[in-house]
Amino acid sequence: MHVAVLGNRGSWYCNELRRAAESRGHRYSRVDFPSLTAGLGLDGPTLSADELDLTSVDAVVVRTMPPGSLEQVVFRMDALARLEAAGVAVLNSPKAIECAVDKYLTTARLAAAGLTVPATIVCENAEAAQEAFERLGGDVVVKPVFGSEGRGILRVSNPDLALRTFRTLERINAVLYLQRFIEHDGTDIRVLILDGRILGAIRRCSEDDFRTNVSRNGRAESYSPSEEEQQMALKAAAIVGAQFAGVDLLYDRAETCHVIEVNAVPGWRAFGKVTQRDVATDVIQFLETTTD
Repeated sequence: MHVAVLGNRGSWYCNELRRAAESRGHRYSRVDFPSLTAGLGLDGPTLSADELDLTSVDAVVVRTMPPGSLEQVVFRMDALARLEAAGVAVLNSPKAIECAVDKYLTTARLAAAGLTVPATIVCENAEAAQEAFERLGGDVVVKPVFGSEGRGILRVSNPDLALRTFRTLERINAVLYLQRFIEHDGTDIRVLILDGRILGAIRRCSEDDFRTNVSRNGRAESYSPSEEEQQMALKAAAIVGAQFAGVDLLYDRAETCHVIEVNAVPGWRAFGKVTQRDVATDVIQFLETTTD
């Protein structure tokens, strides 16, 4: 099997996937999204990256989604879709990635399926955002519609500061995505899922930041999810269509569990350290079953 990983040079995750692939006798290549080149109407459709013919590989693992213009992001998703059409296994599928990177679309689908999500209002101008701020109780979390690992997220509870924040975001043509702040105990739960089964879970903790991401100095500890938590996580991943997913759950003070995020390019460095699970090998073994 030849596995190509769309990931950053020097990435710990790429190195882990290479180790796992080569240890099982497979060929490994790493390529970059900006190097994608597609050809049509020549000797047939072509799709390559860094001089590698991607239609010749057996599987492609998406390990990053770098910032880009709308045109660039759409082209990348189109390219992944063409790879799928050519019979290449793509993890995760472009449809799953499109949904998961879009916080509004993900939250809307989760809510429509009956899962509990934070009260959310999305708009495009500062005046509407200020009204939303009041409707959401005057204490909100503002998030970029596209983003991960807690980047670009801030909590606002002062009306004047909120308006200045909203006007700044409006000036840069950002979509204003507001969620009611959920009072919690400083912890959340990350459940890691692969092919409809739970690989395990960790509890992430932060004593001085409402964001519990380990990438933002949160700490992780082993956690055994309840049956209800497992079913919520599995349902959330299925709604997004992600075969490989990290689902984040958060309890409020009333012990109501909310689905906060479904990540279709999930990190597992802290998870692996805490659980001692070789996730990279799990991924490669899963790809072996999809390319038989």
